[in-house]
Amino acid sequence: MCKVCGCNQAEVAIDSIEQHVHHHTDMQAAPNANDSAARLIEIEQSILSKNDEFAEQNRNYLSHKGIFSLNLISSPGSGKTTLLTEIIKRLQEQHHIYVIEGDQQTALDAARIRETGVKATQINTGKGCHLDAHMVGHAFEHLGMHKGAFLFIENVGNLICPAGFDLGEAHKVVILSVTEGEDKPLKYPEIFHAADVMIINKIDLLPYLNFNLQQCCEYAKQINPEIEIIELSATSGENIDQLCHWLVAEKNAFSIAVLSE
Repeated sequence: MCKVCGCNQAEVAIDSIEQHVHHHTDMQAAPNANDSAARLIEIEQSILSKNDEFAEQNRNYLSHKGIFSLNLISSPGSGKTTLLTEIIKRLQEQHHIYVIEGDQQTALDAARIRETGVKATQINTGKGCHLDAHMVGHAFEHLGMHKGAFLFIENVGNLICPAGFDLGEAHKVVILSVTEGEDKPLKYPEIFHAADVMIINKIDLLPYLNFNLQQCCEYAKQINPEIEIIELSATSGENIDQLCHWLVAEKNAFSIAVLSE
């Protein structure tokens, strides 16, 4: 199903069929001395349609329960889990919080989250490089979520494939650390275009690095003029309260919208 890396065998099969049909069509359509025109047959198929069906089911379920969900996407090592634990520490007294952890292997991140006292479930994707909506929907069964809760979905570390998969979340949040290049928004535009928020993490390291913070923000705005940018450090705690204020405000707006439906 992954349209970029071919990590799902169904996707490989679809590609193979399409390639074969296009090749066969080209052979038929190739003009010869007796042909006045070549025929073009275009075949289109949404390889994400099944995922979108599951995503809509997830969205309806979450909306019905008033659960505000965020899909956290980044490269490996950006500090997603550390940031998530700091968010939980600040919000868990006032809010029910649940976490879905996505990794290819191990349950280490889910164990770190559980140490904060909140309920977390782990999804191991094996060779898969992203979560999909069916996996996430199945994980709901193990969480037993309260109405009006936060749900954080920490995706597999990857800036490419998760961008194309709707999980039924309210917002995609892309996390970039200053130990990476400021040109990431230009190199991986799809996720920065899809995200509502870009978090720039590890700003406490800026004095020791060659990272151009202003340029990074400009690149992100170039790709997505509406993207909101929050600069913070999960380690020092700088500006994490700003992020938490945004989260609570968005959750309140989501709750009002759900009630008005």
